[in-house]
Amino acid sequence: MIPFADLQSQYRGIKGEIDAAVGRVLDSAQFILGEEVAAFERDFAQYCQASETVAVNSGTSALHLALLAAGVGPGDEVITVPFTFVATVSAIGYTGARAVFVDIEPEYFTIDPAKIEAAITPRTRAIIPVHLYGQPADMDPILDIASRHRLAVIEDAAQAHGAEYHGRRCGSLAEIAGFSFYPGKNLGAYGEGGGVTTTRADVAKTCRTLRDWGQEKRYEHRVKGFNYRMDAIQGAILRVKLRHLEAWTEKRRQVAAWYAETLDPESVRLPKARSGCRHVYHVFAVRADDRETLRDVLGKQGIQTGIHYPIPVHLQPAHADLGYHAGDFPNAEAAAREVLSLPLFPEMSRDQVETVASAVSAAARV
Repeated sequence: MIPFADLQSQYRGIKGEIDAAVGRVLDSAQFILGEEVAAFERDFAQYCQASETVAVNSGTSALHLALLAAGVGPGDEVITVPFTFVATVSAIGYTGARAVFVDIEPEYFTIDPAKIEAAITPRTRAIIPVHLYGQPADMDPILDIASRHRLAVIEDAAQAHGAEYHGRRCGSLAEIAGFSFYPGKNLGAYGEGGGVTTTRADVAKTCRTLRDWGQEKRYEHRVKGFNYRMDAIQGAILRVKLRHLEAWTEKRRQVAAWYAETLDPESVRLPKARSGCRHVYHVFAVRADDRETLRDVLGKQGIQTGIHYPIPVHLQPAHADLGYHAGDFPNAEAAAREVLSLPLFPEMSRDQVETVASAVSAAARV
């Protein structure tokens, strides 16, 4: 069997470091926030070329706090894409604002800057570009549009740890970004976790207050906040794993290069990396005209795959209240019908890649 991801192998490779880090937390009996989390915040901010990180309990919480820190609230509108994990849109709803969608660029799966201005209204307060699959969105034109219209930009970098746009790291391309440290991410905790990165001290202060029940001093609640604190064990684990992230990222990029060399472009359409950017391949999503048949054939050969994502958010029943319909965003809808994520993880061998590629070619001939 070839798994979609192999977190057990990853753990075995760093078991001593992880066990020692968890042991430090248990010995300290400081289980919420604390020095391990603070140290990870400093390390991750430096890694992202940002000023500060505010560690929280999930990527969804990170986006929620980022939006609140940007001043988004009831009655506002936030522009984003329908081809994303639902958390992007849910976080907007948590603030009382409304998500306004624009379509994606079909080659890169990220927001199409050329479609943004037509979606701006007097109620628009922010834009959330999603760096999907580890591919940076085209940030320069997005930031230009936002500057001219005085809008906040919040990067959804949940899948883009270490990705770069013209030499700059995701997480510092805009003033605020939200990351997820869900276990399957390129930098994943052993449970839930997330973080806000920012270049602004006032944003960091706001997020720190809001994540801890709105208190700056214990039991002195200055604003209505949330219980969004990161567990110390997750901070300690992430601090260890961050030291390995660059090596893992280069291995991911190597696996993607092997796929590009061995997959038959007549069988599936390969993902394309944006020029001048560093794609970190959170997933390797190909496009197939008959995805379900391809997935079924691969599954019968013990090759696990994923679909990210089969239903765009504007067609999800939970978000029917936004008022969109089938056909509104043809690029997003086509991607949702066609994408199939092949196995990709740092420990993957070239033989495994070639096995997957051969199975894909054989499936195309069925």
